[in-house]
Amino acid sequence: MTLRDRLLAAPLLVILSALSGVAMFLPAAHATLTNMDQVAQSFFYSGLMVLIVTAMVWLATSTWRPRNLARSQLASLVGAYALMPVIFAVPVTQALPDTSFLNAWFEMVSCFTTTGASLYDTPGRLAPSLHLWRATVGWLGGLFILVTATAILAPMNLGGVEVMSGRAPGRGGAAGLSQITKVADPSQRFLRYTMVLFPIYSGLTLLLWLLLMIAGEVNLLALIHAMGTLSTSGIGLDGDLSMLRTGLVGEVLIVLFLLLAVTRRFLPGAQSALMQGPLHRDPEVRLAAIVIATTTAVLFFRHFIGAIEVEATDDAASALRALWGTFFMAVSFLTTTGYESGEWAAARSWSGLPSPGLVLLGLAIIGGGVATTAGGVKLLRVYALFRHGERELEKLIHPSSIGGQGSQARRLRREGAYFAWLFFMLFALSIAVSTAALSLMNLPFEDALVLTLAALSTTGQLADLAGSTPIRYAELDSAAKAFLAMVMVVGRLETLALLALFAPSSWQR
Repeated sequence: MTLRDRLLAAPLLVILSALSGVAMFLPAAHATLTNMDQVAQSFFYSGLMVLIVTAMVWLATSTWRPRNLARSQLASLVGAYALMPVIFAVPVTQALPDTSFLNAWFEMVSCFTTTGASLYDTPGRLAPSLHLWRATVGWLGGLFILVTATAILAPMNLGGVEVMSGRAPGRGGAAGLSQITKVADPSQRFLRYTMVLFPIYSGLTLLLWLLLMIAGEVNLLALIHAMGTLSTSGIGLDGDLSMLRTGLVGEVLIVLFLLLAVTRRFLPGAQSALMQGPLHRDPEVRLAAIVIATTTAVLFFRHFIGAIEVEATDDAASALRALWGTFFMAVSFLTTTGYESGEWAAARSWSGLPSPGLVLLGLAIIGGGVATTAGGVKLLRVYALFRHGERELEKLIHPSSIGGQGSQARRLRREGAYFAWLFFMLFALSIAVSTAALSLMNLPFEDALVLTLAALSTTGQLADLAGSTPIRYAELDSAAKAFLAMVMVVGRLETLALLALFAPSSWQR
């Protein structure tokens, strides 16, 4: 066996560990250029140590082969979210000696799951290189979920693909992978799709970075926001975009790239018939347009009525800023990014009304497109439930009617809606269990609910905007932090994937 074959045959966790070690040299180089020697040494030596240990593990596992390919893929996926944040947290604890490993681990779990919740929200608490590391981990987490959605979850009818295929979640892999995995094991499939998606994902990130810099943004801040946008992690130097030098131009650029999280059709791997054809017929795009337009209109008129009460309707500039702020927030939270528009505060001051946190919670629960970096229930599942309800109402009026629009649409209304409802019930059950658990940890019910939805929808910024008062993650106790980190992983992986991993049928060879 050649060296190339041995590298391709390496376990998935070994490959991910090596990539994390290489990624640590980026903040090390930045810290060196900014004369922050202690931070540079922390990342450089941590990256070197990770690569050495990874090489030793690779040599020890070079002859290992899984007995059950389908279960091995899901186990590797769960193992990645268990192991990678621990590795990512090592340089953070070295560069920030006054923090605990639990806090560093929580921060890295939040970044890698593209949640974006931060314990270090005090201005100046972190060095710029550490902010770059947070954005890099979030960016890698976005790439990881894009690749795994195509290489691991899609062949097993998980991650929303079950709605389009109409086949039972987890079982498609057992039957469908038996032919594929004879020529490509999980690591090879992961590497192959990584080589396909990485140039596009990184190219879009570089493009947004350059556009933000051309618009007048600082280099580092532009890079961090570009990474936070493409990964939908919403990571930045602060909680909102009010400090952007580019102002409205920068927010317009960010919105344009956020729309990529609405549908997977612009990236490789969109093989479903629902994602083919004209863009205006894409069900996810149509539903997202309706949700964004409706939310923007409702929130704007809500602020408009408030402005009438304070006699501020004659200010056209404030009205336009309020309209843009509501539109940006609708797009940001529907894609579970969580960036706060710099004009959102202008909308509140124009009308004198508080933020409608419940609307933001609803948008985050709906989420973005299937097999994208966005979290939540996903647009396609909501669309399937809507079409099923529409068909049931038609049958009440005309019991003998026949639903048309082809076999794909009928499958979406029947089996697809069934699996969408199953996932929605599991999502609701996860909300109930997590909220109850956090309430038992002496958290108020409202705070527990907001934190649960922020973690399950991978929209950590909801803690600042959805409640009556902002919730600081740093003020939570250790048990609540550890539990929320696990809820973030559940929200990122989705409950169906975890059930498929631990189902007795997956234990069979």
